[in-house]
Amino acid sequence: MTYSATPVLENHIVRLEPLSQDHRDDLAEAVGDLGGTWYTRIPSPDTMAAEIDRRLEEHEAGRVAPWAVVDARTGRAVGMTTYLHLEPAHRRLEIGSTWLGQAAQGTGINPAAKLLLLERAFQALDCLGVELRTHWHNHQSRAAIARLGAKQDGVLRSHTIMPDGIVRDTVVFSILNTEWPAVRAGLLHRLAGR
Repeated sequence: MTYSATPVLENHIVRLEPLSQDHRDDLAEAVGDLGGTWYTRIPSPDTMAAEIDRRLEEHEAGRVAPWAVVDARTGRAVGMTTYLHLEPAHRRLEIGSTWLGQAAQGTGINPAAKLLLLERAFQALDCLGVELRTHWHNHQSRAAIARLGAKQDGVLRSHTIMPDGIVRDTVVFSILNTEWPAVRAGLLHRLAGR
């Protein structure tokens, strides 16, 4: 089973579909003004098609596995997520380049999507570890990652130069395969009744 494959993953809250230009209009609407957030790389409605093309080119090269995040209740794409830094030889990958439109935030879609991605990583791909990374200043993302049950490994100082020239400190979290049963139980409990 290849790390860059993008099968449909779904539960009663969310469906992760292989990203395509068919999702462009929904995603352009969902992103709203999130693209203006200075500490993230979220595409604007005008650059959505180019961002989809970029992720698909990376996917074609086997470097990433990109999905559209679809609200199972409405059938509309509300965000994107991706497996990055695929390292099958070391049985590791990163879940990242994730964004959700404001209307989808706080609805259970993010933890439901992460549950699907983590189940695939640990149960189908037999990963030893899964990383999640975010900008030091993205406090909302840091809190959401911690709520998943990931542990903070550290901070990569002056790690990435952002498009506007600001240098990003990257906070690295991870979940290990030995922690997965407890993380899974926590996510299932969190999603119960949604």
